[in-house]
Amino acid sequence: MKMEDIAKLAGVSKSAVSLAFSGKPGIGPETRERILKIAQENGYLPKSRATITDPSTKSLTFLVFANSGIVLEQYYQQPFFRELIHYIEEQCRSGGYSLIFTSVEMESFEQEIKAVAEEKRSDGVILLGTNLNQAQIAAIAGLLTSPLVVLDTCFETLPIHFVEINNVMGAYQAGSHLCGIGHQNIGYIASNVRIHNFEDRKRGFTAALRENGLEIAEDHVFSVAPTILSSQEALKGQLGAYLDAGHPLPTAFFCECDYIAISAIKTLVELGYRVPEDVSVIGFDNISESVIVSPELTTIHVEKERMARLAVDLLIQSIESDEDVKTKITVDTQFIERLSSRSPVKEAVNPA
Repeated sequence: MKMEDIAKLAGVSKSAVSLAFSGKPGIGPETRERILKIAQENGYLPKSRATITDPSTKSLTFLVFANSGIVLEQYYQQPFFRELIHYIEEQCRSGGYSLIFTSVEMESFEQEIKAVAEEKRSDGVILLGTNLNQAQIAAIAGLLTSPLVVLDTCFETLPIHFVEINNVMGAYQAGSHLCGIGHQNIGYIASNVRIHNFEDRKRGFTAALRENGLEIAEDHVFSVAPTILSSQEALKGQLGAYLDAGHPLPTAFFCECDYIAISAIKTLVELGYRVPEDVSVIGFDNISESVIVSPELTTIHVEKERMARLAVDLLIQSIESDEDVKTKITVDTQFIERLSSRSPVKEAVNPA
């Protein structure tokens, strides 16, 4: 039996079968499971799986808990994660390792992790920690037998390797910029899904405003979905109610991620406001879409390439040495000023 035969039986393309066998993203977990089951039932052994058992083949696993928090099932298509994965793959290749993708569901947390540990498909694991809390990461580390590095979050009290963004610094940079160019009536658009990174960003932004004698008014805080690039009715409703109460629109908004910022720009435009003439908007992450949206987005640049390189290098070092001491690395951010922010001319008024 050939790969083409498996594709016909599963009702998918040959490329989908190849993705299933290699463990790479590009197909959903249900499709992957169906393909692998058909292959097993028909006695087909994928070459990619056979080579994994070859002692001379070195590989790392990129482990993701999908459909939880802001990490969607097709996380590899989300701009931030897409860029991060690209750099991880590059660094793996340069280090002589292949990269295996494993996406598991949070609903079967313990069972899935045990399966990953028992398979021993790779020499070490890079865990995407964006959407995971401290207890979950501790449980995963306790079940895995391979060296582990957690990427994109950090919990200081866990004896685990972490590589994270300096979220506090990035949001502080955004707040300092807005205060520095004269904004005093500042709004905050938060994610309605709370994760470690967003809490740190809120802390950093608040600290910058306090240093400048400002506070975020309670009614200036809005909450939206963090994974939608189009305008959002939820934000439109919140802003509409705020304006109907007779309040002037803040002259600037800080958004906890670029997704929210781009969505906010589109929502504000639909409400009749101009960005940045009437209201400035700042995001966080510097995803590729931030230079496509109009106006181009002022944002916080996250060093995704550096984070990927540090995570891979730290994991390889753990695999090839017997050191027990763990390392926690925080990567600083850079402020990127583009066209979505400017000094306030006057407080924006309701165009209606």
